[in-house]
Amino acid sequence: MAVGTATACAPSQGAVAPSSAAAAPASAGVGTSTGTMGAPGIGDPDFPSDGNGGYDVRHYDLRLSYDPSSRKLAGSATIEAKAAQDLTSFDLDLHGLTVSRVAVDGAAASFSRSQDELVIEPAQRIRNGDGFAVTVDYSGVPEPMHDTANLGRYGFIATPDGAFVTCEPNGAKTWFPSNDHPADKATYDFRITVPEGLTAIANGEMAGTPQTTAGKTTFVWREKHPMASYLATMTTGKFQVRTGTSAKGLPIYAAVADSFRGSLDTLFTQTGKITDYWSTVFGPYPFSSTGGVIDDYAAGYALENQTKPIYGGFSPEPAIIAHELAHQWFGDSLSIGRWRDLWLNEGFATYAEWLWAEHTGQGTADSAFRRYYENAADPMWAYPPGAARADDLFSAAVYNRGAMTLHALRREIGDQKFFPLIRAWADAHRYGNVSTREFIALAERVSGKDLKGLFDAWLFQPKRPAPVM
Repeated sequence: MAVGTATACAPSQGAVAPSSAAAAPASAGVGTSTGTMGAPGIGDPDFPSDGNGGYDVRHYDLRLSYDPSSRKLAGSATIEAKAAQDLTSFDLDLHGLTVSRVAVDGAAASFSRSQDELVIEPAQRIRNGDGFAVTVDYSGVPEPMHDTANLGRYGFIATPDGAFVTCEPNGAKTWFPSNDHPADKATYDFRITVPEGLTAIANGEMAGTPQTTAGKTTFVWREKHPMASYLATMTTGKFQVRTGTSAKGLPIYAAVADSFRGSLDTLFTQTGKITDYWSTVFGPYPFSSTGGVIDDYAAGYALENQTKPIYGGFSPEPAIIAHELAHQWFGDSLSIGRWRDLWLNEGFATYAEWLWAEHTGQGTADSAFRRYYENAADPMWAYPPGAARADDLFSAAVYNRGAMTLHALRREIGDQKFFPLIRAWADAHRYGNVSTREFIALAERVSGKDLKGLFDAWLFQPKRPAPVM
């Protein structure tokens, strides 16, 4: 998220599980359950109603049809999951929309609604450890989320010619039933039907050529790598599209709304160039393609939708593209298990902007660090970024003070250990979930130093740390 605006890059073939060194999702399928009832939350204390307990989603198969003129969405979602306990009922997150049918393993299931919870009772108990599939048929006019303390409008947002879909932190539930929390990642198939002449864009790669019948075109996309629900998209509308490969052979998909057609070639070129460079800094690119989308909805932010960051109503500067593409490693491949650890996403991506400035000769990370540090009156000193607040999740402290934490660490342990540490971090937890505690432990192991005082001062104290020499 940006607010206010060689073989290392070879395509991945779709590894779908973390390596043995990676941490398991922090609480997928856990939560606070009662007997055989899956919990209505995944167990994140700062977002207690987000996600659900009792199961772990493995795959989403989403069949979606959207008509911009009526703003009506019709969907059928099949969710493959594994039970983490015996289940006589379980929840999915769904905001608004009308559910017409639910089936579990092909048998009709009863269901009820309670605010944003879809409570499902299968015909037969699901045993702990068993795999199961739940299908939900639904329709209606999606309603975006409204959170004035954070991003304002997010989720499924209708536009004159389609929809702008950005879901951080919990907007996936505005367009499909889900376990809507980054602790439960899954793979995705999308089959999206729109009126002929429009383009439907989702994550991953397109499977085959779009098919048009009776005035409607269906696009099939497949994301073969685990993805957090807030990174999923089905952005639709009139787009100019350019495809090709980066210098290192990575497939690129770039799309811009008609009003931004002059930005298409720049977006395509910069995306390939920056993705290739980050693969030399952070390690192999984790996905099978890269890209970007510029829509004409003036969101005021960009979001790192997996494989296709989206820019809401503006042509991004290279620094913003660098930020969103760094997220493909830090936020997308490595996903947080709790929202309070958001600095692991935003601090890393902001520091990547500083590294890009170093690489392009436009400044140094040290000069950026000192510029922020010299402002002793900055409100970020009262906001410890190691515990992002639910009511101010995207605070400048999470971004800038988070980035400063990494620079303080770099100064403490030196480049010879800092950059191998970052690569080791990205590799060890590839496609998994991570925590601040795990990063501190790895930093101490790689550096051979006790770094608890440094991280405490920069991440957890509500005051400006002592100067870095």
